[in-house]
Amino acid sequence: MRIEAFGLSDVGRQRQHNEDSFRVEPEAQCFVVADGMGGHAAGEVASKIAVDSIADFMVQPDEDADGTWPHAYDETLSRCTNRLLAAFQLANTKVLEAMRQDPALRGMGTTVVATGVNGKVASFVHLGDSRGYLIRDGKLSRVTNDHSWVFEQIEAGILTEEEAQHHPLRNVITRALGGSLQVLPEVREIECLAGDLYILCSDGLTGMVSEREILEIVSGAEDLQTACRQLVDSANEHGGYDNITAVVVRMIEENA
Repeated sequence: MRIEAFGLSDVGRQRQHNEDSFRVEPEAQCFVVADGMGGHAAGEVASKIAVDSIADFMVQPDEDADGTWPHAYDETLSRCTNRLLAAFQLANTKVLEAMRQDPALRGMGTTVVATGVNGKVASFVHLGDSRGYLIRDGKLSRVTNDHSWVFEQIEAGILTEEEAQHHPLRNVITRALGGSLQVLPEVREIECLAGDLYILCSDGLTGMVSEREILEIVSGAEDLQTACRQLVDSANEHGGYDNITAVVVRMIEENA
């Protein structure tokens, strides 16, 4: 399977700094989006550490990574997923180390969503409310579940999706990099099919643009660069209250 991808990040219309970061590595078949949290510039520091740590780990040759894996190999998951889980743990350690070295960074953290592709399997690993989506056969489905207080209330039947969008605690994250020594990322593996589109994004997009509109924009765009630009523009048109980041990945048949 051949892969093409494009990513774009924008500060939005309300913020002074862009605390989002992303990496697009088509040759390594790895894509990462992070949304940083923290005072001053700490959020952007955390997100940059996260995406670079994860992408750099995934880019290095597979055999070179074996000696640095910080956790036991899970035989029920693909090797790509295991590598992503190891990369998340290493990224968490680096975020914590940065806070120890610089008191001004204490309390920073970041959400992360990453996708790695190996053969016919795509691995989605995430922490927080940055999301992964799949577009297949003209339909959009959410691959990730938000690690947030309002999502937990939705799952429990206490809040509706509409109520959650305006709830005062909608920005409370329940899992993130930098919060503790050990992180518990959520994992999902899906089969790769030619024509699939993956979207990785921060909540600056999903908080402003409906999933219906996301589907319409990406499905109707002439190329991935246009899709990302239109997603960002739409979020800004709806208010641009947060930083906005979108990465779109297309799976292509090798002989196409």
